[in-house]
Amino acid sequence: MTRRYSERLSDRGSQYLSAEFAAVADELGVLRSVGRTGSCFDNAWAESFNGTLKNERVNRTEYPTREHARKDITRYIELRYNQIRLHSAIDYRTPNKVESEWFEQNKAA
Repeated sequence: MTRRYSERLSDRGSQYLSAEFAAVADELGVLRSVGRTGSCFDNAWAESFNGTLKNERVNRTEYPTREHARKDITRYIELRYNQIRLHSAIDYRTPNKVESEWFEQNKAA
């Protein structure tokens, strides 16, 4: 397998491109995403969300089980992040508010 020089030097997260990781992701039903080499914006929104989630919730909580973590994080996303937390990228509105406004504006006549 030949790769261009720039691809070898870039940080594309080789652990996430491995066959073993792919098999586990497929087994769990997780869709993997790898951006283009040299683009720092393709995963910016995901990195921002993950940072917020860790700072506001995960790093402040001890999870006795994986199931407890799953339920707590889901609750945070659905009840705080989407309904209460104001987001600067959407004019200090909540994601639920922006979504409902979009549906209202794009209703079928």
